Amino acid sequence: MSRPEGAFRPEVLAPAGDAESMRAAVRAGADAVYFGLSSFSARARATNFPLETLRDTMRTLHESGVRGYVALNTLVFDDELPALESAIRGCAAAGVDALIVQDIGVARLVREIAPNMPMHASTQMTCTDAGSVEFARSIGASRVILARELSLDDIADIRHATDMELEVFVHGALCIAYSGQCLTSEAIGGRSANRGACAQACRLPYRLVVDGEVRADEERAFLLSPEDLEASELVPRLIELGVRSLKIEGRLKGPDYVAATTHLYRSALDLLETDSPSDEVPAALCAARTVALQTYSRGSGPGFLRGVDHQRLVEGLGCDHRGLAVGVGLGTRRVRGKMAIGLRLERPLARGDGILVEGGFGGEGELGGRVWSIAVGGVDVHGASPGDEAWVWLGPDRPVADLPLGRRVFKTSDPNASKEIAAAVGRERSRIGLAVRVTGNIGEAPIFEAVAAGGARARVEGDAVLALAHSAPLTAAAAREKIGRLGGSPFFVESFAWEVDPRAIVPISSFNRARRRLVEALLAEREPSWET
Repeated sequence: MSRPEGAFRPEVLAPAGDAESMRAAVRAGADAVYFGLSSFSARARATNFPLETLRDTMRTLHESGVRGYVALNTLVFDDELPALESAIRGCAAAGVDALIVQDIGVARLVREIAPNMPMHASTQMTCTDAGSVEFARSIGASRVILARELSLDDIADIRHATDMELEVFVHGALCIAYSGQCLTSEAIGGRSANRGACAQACRLPYRLVVDGEVRADEERAFLLSPEDLEASELVPRLIELGVRSLKIEGRLKGPDYVAATTHLYRSALDLLETDSPSDEVPAALCAARTVALQTYSRGSGPGFLRGVDHQRLVEGLGCDHRGLAVGVGLGTRRVRGKMAIGLRLERPLARGDGILVEGGFGGEGELGGRVWSIAVGGVDVHGASPGDEAWVWLGPDRPVADLPLGRRVFKTSDPNASKEIAAAVGRERSRIGLAVRVTGNIGEAPIFEAVAAGGARARVEGDAVLALAHSAPLTAAAAREKIGRLGGSPFFVESFAWEVDPRAIVPISSFNRARRRLVEALLAEREPSWET
């Protein structure tokens, strides 16, 4: 398994609804995060970030080698234009890496206030073909976040017709409305989805009425609730299509979800570039996918990326997190004096896991709880394996009545999976590689130059001249060791060129000051200001 020849590496773009989720995204390996401010965000219920601290937020991201995109992606009313202008100016001053916009008027105001600040056309701009992508370019967008209803073939057609940067959603919730252009929330509950206040009417139970008659379906109540998107196996194809950004939905979800999903797509990219045997790569990716879906899933699949398949996309049996199917119910019986639920297991199950036994219409009669004990073959065990007939007790607060045979059972939580993702993202994030070059002759001040992965460049001149060494000159190995003391910066020395007279020496204090100034210059290069 390898990255397609000649293809570039796309970014992993993670959601951040609050500071803790942002930290989780950075630790898990995100190349960029997107987040909203306290206003003009399509996720108004997220904690979001105050404009007053935006500069500090961006500095923290840039010091970790991560880009930050701010979502100003709601529709805006005329009386809000002064506040919007203030927000745009604040984003420009803070050096955000891009603004995400839906409203064409907002796009034009961005171009008027900060003509050089990158701007991304939101998926809610509903760009579905090359013409709409080129329209986004004409109003100043440098990237288009494509509509989530497009297939891989649709994306290929767009890529062949335009060289615009393309961003594609690869994970998270899908909407029954076209890329979020929903009016039902406001029509039913007076809360506009296009103003960041979606009431999620699509997740409610409904009856299907055809020609005035109710179509009876004893099970399917959630007729407008799609399953979630999960496209990690399609990453190689998306790279072939030249997609520049793999976007994860979820600004309303917590740091565990952000960490697990970011880790999944970071792994999907990293595994393309390893020399691991081909049979090990799918296994490693499958493990990361399992942890991500265990953290949050309504059921999952490729969404529209493999084409339109409404019957698969909307099963209609659930509307909220269920995790992963763990087995099938075998009814109930008394085991060691306790009323237990029988399961034919398809996945491992252990004490402490959470389970949910599927109910009837609209979830009626469903039963859930945390596993207190498990018996296999009449013997208490800590955990049971696929294929086992296990009888589980949910504790004294979960009385169990007779349950119909054949009900699906889901594992809603897994403490071990939470520990796995915490361990995976708890390690120090990979830092940014530097190509460092030092040049100079005796009697001259040395020149320190560095180029960071991603393109940032810096050049500083030493504050002391190179002198002729009386005993031990400064060697290339010693110089590399000293320049590599980059401490808490996001950088590490990946390559080093020492083009200095081999007889020379420079004061260590001067060398250290030059190194610090080089790091400061690189960080400043990574903190643009778009103010005019």
